Amino acid sequence: MKMKALVIRIIKQFINDKRTLAMILVAPMFILWLMSQVFHSDQYEPTIALVDIPEQVSSLLENQDAQFMDYTTQTADAMLTEGSIDAILTWTSTGPELILEGSDPSVNKSMLILFQNIASELSPASNSLQASITYLHGSEDMTAFDSFGPVLIGVFAFFFVFLTSGISFLRERTTGTLERLMATPVKRWELVIGYVIGFGIFSIIQAALIAWFSIQVLDMLMMGSIWLVLLVTLLLAMTALTLGTLLSAFANNEFQMVQFIPLVIVPQVFLSGLFNIESMSEWLQWLSILMPLSYGADALREIMVRGSGWNEIAVDVYVLSGFSVTIIIANIFTLKKYRKL
Repeated sequence: MKMKALVIRIIKQFINDKRTLAMILVAPMFILWLMSQVFHSDQYEPTIALVDIPEQVSSLLENQDAQFMDYTTQTADAMLTEGSIDAILTWTSTGPELILEGSDPSVNKSMLILFQNIASELSPASNSLQASITYLHGSEDMTAFDSFGPVLIGVFAFFFVFLTSGISFLRERTTGTLERLMATPVKRWELVIGYVIGFGIFSIIQAALIAWFSIQVLDMLMMGSIWLVLLVTLLLAMTALTLGTLLSAFANNEFQMVQFIPLVIVPQVFLSGLFNIESMSEWLQWLSILMPLSYGADALREIMVRGSGWNEIAVDVYVLSGFSVTIIIANIFTLKKYRKL
């Protein structure tokens, strides 16, 4: 009978906690559906600029799974630097020259396979056609970890700061500390800024350690400035910090705070650039615009893989700063539920 009473109590507890019930039943299906959308995307077709290509080669390229466009040398070089194309194929008197953008090993591999197919059709007997292959970014020794590593730095920095800040702020509420502070003459914005600075100090340390460990210990590819990496990681941590404190206002315990992970963190991971966004459905590409993590991951990859400077990451930095400021303002208004000042 005691066991029966315990089982009944647990069942009633789940039935009364609608949020937990929804997480158990709906969240797994939501994540699986999102994964199906991400992994069932169209196969990525590389974009290749053609410069002075013979007619025989042009006819062979029509049967390849890629997008080909004829450009002048200057235009092709500019587009490759901007990242608008994946490679430049030029035919000179000494033979073909292939210049790869190089920041994505999977694209590099598909480009090399494509050229091998062309070479085998042009020289089927000996397959002796060789190309001069150069890389704008990275090299032939670049691994998938070098390409995805910057995104992973952003993911881990965002995830752990979000979780720790949300649970810490939740404890401030559940232990009565926040209510006692609200009973003082301190203003709401002062409370929010104070909490952001206090939690932010440890978030900065955590984000800096993640970046340092990845670059110095794991020997992740690093072509740009470490200071820009730290800046972007810090902004990601601040965005995660403010978002965690905001959502903690809608949780009553640590378990409910963890329940936000499938809704807030998982979609951002899938749409952060860890998987090729350009091959996804158009509505997923638009959704990624609303994800702070996508801007941080893009900036980190620009710095670490492509060696970009401030001009290339400025937009990402401004957007991340805008996310943080907007969420801070939302935090201030959320505190109205505790006291109107």
